[in-house]
Amino acid sequence: MNDKKAWWKEAVVYQIYPRSFADSNGDGIGDLNGITQHLPYLADLGIDVIWLSPVYMSPNDDNGYDVSDYRDIMPEFGTMKDFDNMLATAHELGIKIVMDLVVNHTSDEHEWFLRSRSSKDDPYRDYYIWKDGKGSYPPTNWQSVFSGSAWEYDDLTGQYYLHCFTKKQPDLNWANKKVRESVYEMMTWWCEKGIDGFRLDAINMISKDPSFPEGPVTDGLYGELMPYVAQGPHVHEYLREMNRKVLSKYDIMTVGEADGLSIEEAVKYAGNDGSELGMMFHFEHVSKGATTTPVFGKWDHDHPDLTKLRNILNKWQTGLEGRAWGSLYWDNHDQPRAVSRFGNDSRQYRVLSAKMLATLLHMMKGTPYIYQGEELGMTNMTFSSISDCRDVEQINAYRQYVTKHGMISSEELLKCFSAMGRDNARTPMQWDNSMNGGFSTAAPWIGVNPNYTEINAASQINDPDSVYSYYKKLIRLRHENEIIVYGKFRPLLEDSDCIYAYERILDDDVLTVACNWTENNVKCSLFDCTSGRELISNYDDHTPGILKPYEARVYLTRLATTTNRSASFS
Repeated sequence: MNDKKAWWKEAVVYQIYPRSFADSNGDGIGDLNGITQHLPYLADLGIDVIWLSPVYMSPNDDNGYDVSDYRDIMPEFGTMKDFDNMLATAHELGIKIVMDLVVNHTSDEHEWFLRSRSSKDDPYRDYYIWKDGKGSYPPTNWQSVFSGSAWEYDDLTGQYYLHCFTKKQPDLNWANKKVRESVYEMMTWWCEKGIDGFRLDAINMISKDPSFPEGPVTDGLYGELMPYVAQGPHVHEYLREMNRKVLSKYDIMTVGEADGLSIEEAVKYAGNDGSELGMMFHFEHVSKGATTTPVFGKWDHDHPDLTKLRNILNKWQTGLEGRAWGSLYWDNHDQPRAVSRFGNDSRQYRVLSAKMLATLLHMMKGTPYIYQGEELGMTNMTFSSISDCRDVEQINAYRQYVTKHGMISSEELLKCFSAMGRDNARTPMQWDNSMNGGFSTAAPWIGVNPNYTEINAASQINDPDSVYSYYKKLIRLRHENEIIVYGKFRPLLEDSDCIYAYERILDDDVLTVACNWTENNVKCSLFDCTSGRELISNYDDHTPGILKPYEARVYLTRLATTTNRSASFS
């Protein structure tokens, strides 16, 4: 086995979006005490780590990803005392806490930025990226991630500042050593408090192309941004410095977020030498590359194509083998609900396909991530009006493409939001069938999915056939079987249009996984001649040579008893 063992490789991570998880004080907004109250639920599920989306002080232009004070808690979420209590309670239950670290940018209300914009001569001026315009135009034609120009003119000093996201999220200037030292000091402060790691938001964007060139125009309005702000010339230099000065001094988990990441770049970020980060999130399998035909930019709402998706996931599994550790996820706070996007959220197949997707992912090599409500099979929302939306990305896209330029109809873009919008993941956690799904006694900050009366935690916790119970078993199996964590990945049936299959191999053990991606019966003889034992399946009974609709099966066998792996299928 080439992989060095680590606790975070063997862990299962659960992401909490605090605003939507549990409201303890009846103001319609989730909070830290709400999380603490539900920690026993997560302990019962069996997860090892909570990835906590930002709870720092923030004016909430981007729901906490615009930090105004890294060492204080947003009042809506509670106090630092509440945080300390949550951390201590989690640790008592054997659950670790990983903080979301947002250091590509801050809020424009952060003290550093207030000082920076006050004068060109202020010591904090160089904490951010300021440029002169080109006549009456911004320094470059770049479009921000959230629509519109990536530059904002500031009357006070007559220059533009760069904001890759909203105009209230100015980018930090990591080329300034003082910026880096300030960030490392803050990270050390959190580590000393006792947290267990960091998820580093947009970390591949901290080094920009110093030439600041114009970007190619793809939508007739603005130029591309990402080629010049991601994977910059000094990003690995900065992260190795961060590792030396902070990360290597603690036994913590680190995972970086990097849009547009290649396998070779991932190995640089999260290679086995441990000089930078522990693992990376890539976006290839949740991008347009996994679907059939793009509709309108990122707002593609075609169902992912199995062949394309499998090629991407298998490429990452084999490409990282023995070189770097991977992260496994279907959805998160920036993605639509997994069962709606990748599975089938109809009443007939929602439970089966949710279990199938969970099986496919959790048996792969890498650290699996569960997004809140995924373990219940929560689904996408239907947005019938822009007034239903809360996400700045959706609101800005509507303003740019519908209101301002008329490039797409309101109905079509809302259909896109209902399929791909980030608000799908941000509707409140569905705890029970009481008012507001048991999330809050007050009207929630964003609407609850109406299907909460059917899909909720209370109805599933004690149901052995529920999606929740299935996730619980998957997590237990990972804890009990080293092959699921460290076994080598080998693809199977790569020509199938219907089945996603693969093996995991460790010493003399072979784990065989097969998942039917369709609502049809499909021929599959992978399990016909095996003498192994079934670890898990989403069906109680099987038809020889057949995988039923959305059926998933996992068998563990000894290598000496396996037969020819070139099984037939159609």
